[in-house]
Amino acid sequence: MSIEINNESEIPVDEAAILRLAAFALDAMHVHADAELAIVLVDEGAMEQLHVQWMDEPGPTDVLSFPMDELRPGTAEQETPAGLLGDIVLCPQVAQGQAETAGHSTLDELLLLTTHGVLHLLGFDHAEPDEEKEMFGIQREILMGFAMQERRRD
Repeated sequence: MSIEINNESEIPVDEAAILRLAAFALDAMHVHADAELAIVLVDEGAMEQLHVQWMDEPGPTDVLSFPMDELRPGTAEQETPAGLLGDIVLCPQVAQGQAETAGHSTLDELLLLTTHGVLHLLGFDHAEPDEEKEMFGIQREILMGFAMQERRRD
């Protein structure tokens, strides 16, 4: 998988952990090994501009996803075709505040947001209760599986 990460924010983050999580999530969703994903971390000002431009909503947000080839999850029998999955934009400052409220680390929040972004790129949404239940359930499974993998790694 081709996953690029670019931290344009002022906050240092564990880019390697975010890359491992993204690869784990894409593998869990049976995305083709030749799929491409870009992850960009930006400051609040840049995120606010994107949020206004693309969502017509004020203020910075935590994560935005920009799908490209409209790939959908594959299956164990047939993974997605190769293609350009899209871009995930994260805002570490917003994630930091959310992490404090949730009682976990900023990295844990960024991993959750990365997973959330990947699922949006694959067509998942949470506008309706049944969609939210499905998306958040898959998100939880991916994060739990990744946490178990990371424990074995240590």
